[in-house]
Amino acid sequence: MSEVIFALPPNVMLLDLAGPAEAFRVAARCGAPFSLRFVSADAEVVSSVGVGLSRLEPLPEAVPADALVLVPGTVNDEHDVDGPAGRVLVRWLAERAAPSGARLAAVCSGALFLGSAGLLAGRACTTHFSLLATLAERVPGAQVQANRVFVSDGPVATSAGICAGIDLALFLVAELAGADLARQVARHMVVYFRRSPADPALSPWLAYRNHLHDKVHAMQDLIAADPVRRWSLDDLAERAHVSPRHLARLFREHSGTTVLGYQTALRLSLAEQWRAGGLGKEKAALAAGFASAKAWRQASRLAKSLHD
Repeated sequence: MSEVIFALPPNVMLLDLAGPAEAFRVAARCGAPFSLRFVSADAEVVSSVGVGLSRLEPLPEAVPADALVLVPGTVNDEHDVDGPAGRVLVRWLAERAAPSGARLAAVCSGALFLGSAGLLAGRACTTHFSLLATLAERVPGAQVQANRVFVSDGPVATSAGICAGIDLALFLVAELAGADLARQVARHMVVYFRRSPADPALSPWLAYRNHLHDKVHAMQDLIAADPVRRWSLDDLAERAHVSPRHLARLFREHSGTTVLGYQTALRLSLAEQWRAGGLGKEKAALAAGFASAKAWRQASRLAKSLHD
């Protein structure tokens, strides 16, 4: 069981906390080995909307190495970071959380706490657009990036403002418990896997799923469960109880790609995974469902040209 530790600053932004917490709660209901903890320098914290959060655990002396520590944002930004409770949280992050080897994450102005603890030096990171300059000034060695929903650099991940915390949480759920489970969480929460033009490409196991059409999701689930199989449009249409032409239209309209494009994206990802696992190019291509390494290269070039 992995602990997801929400380290609450004073005047915590409620959605920064509630959005990611719900994502991990739903993930646990779907079978992920997560247990949620809520800790703070104070036993009670007033949230951004005035609702009090009480019976919080004290900041733990020991943090498990397989834990995720997530710091939500706060209302008063630098003022809260530099206040008495903020300084206690910063010190705990530097002296307890980071040395444990735990995964670290922050939503919105939570990045200021990580930065003040010396955990963003030399790392790519982001925060709410109104705080980008503040973060860069506060942590001169940080590689602060604008126009990003979230950024992951090694063991540290940061996100932009408020709702972006849900995107970050889904990314972390996928990283820690698998992309399929993250898709289940996203569908349950009725949220999109979002990206801006400046975002790094999402994993194809998560991309093309930002829609609410059950039939298309069902077909994507079939393909994702066995991407090496040669799924024909006729075969999928029969399972979906629609005509091939109608399914092709539905798939493109709701997913933004074709059935073949979706399957090829999954196979390209599989081939890279097999290659990283030590297989040669030819064997990796065959294991991913391509006819040869040449076919893999051709599919990769075509996908890149379409993306560009």
